[in-house]
Amino acid sequence: MNSDSIHLPYEMKINIEATDIDLLGHVNNVVYLRWVQDVAIAHWFAVATESQKKKLLWVVVRHEIDYKRPAYAGDTVIARTWVGLASRRAFERHTELIRKSDRKLLARARTLWCPIDSNTRKPVDVDADVYERFSTQNQTNT
Repeated sequence: MNSDSIHLPYEMKINIEATDIDLLGHVNNVVYLRWVQDVAIAHWFAVATESQKKKLLWVVVRHEIDYKRPAYAGDTVIARTWVGLASRRAFERHTELIRKSDRKLLARARTLWCPIDSNTRKPVDVDADVYERFSTQNQTNT
């Protein structure tokens, strides 16, 4: 991955499983939330350096999700994510879930993630390299 591409939205294809479908015949809302987390984790592992992966883990401190349309068995979903505003201990992540066949927005999420030390499991400040690699916007003071 070159340095020009690390700030582009990261995309991941998702195939809907039979267990994702609820009693209403569409993908359950909890599954959408799982996809938001799955694409965030995939993005971290695709872009972070080996050193960063060894030092940091991430925990969610807030999820906001707007459900726009249902997804059904047989649909393929494209999950797109990127990091927005960031501080030393809070990274805002945006995610869109899009049906591949018609490019319709299924859900949009905003999630706040906190970095934690992989050994102590306590919140830590990220170093400049992590901030630069992931943040697409100006740093905030939070």
